[in-house]
Amino acid sequence: MGCCERLEKRRARAEAEGWLGEIEGIDLTLTFLRLKRDQTRRLARVAPTDLGMPGMPSTRP
Repeated sequence: MGCCERLEKRRARAEAEGWLGEIEGIDLTLTFLRLKRDQTRRLARVAPTDLGMPGMPSTRP
């Protein structure tokens, strides 16, 4: 069971118990987790950029 599933289960309990502050907090957490998951998936599709090897400065005595 993933963290989102556990939070959704906690949210259902909070709703049944009437814990409005808990519901709000869980909703915010779920929103941020989903946004982060979507951002991670988007970034995973982007090919890495080759920056090349940095050059070594020549040292003169």
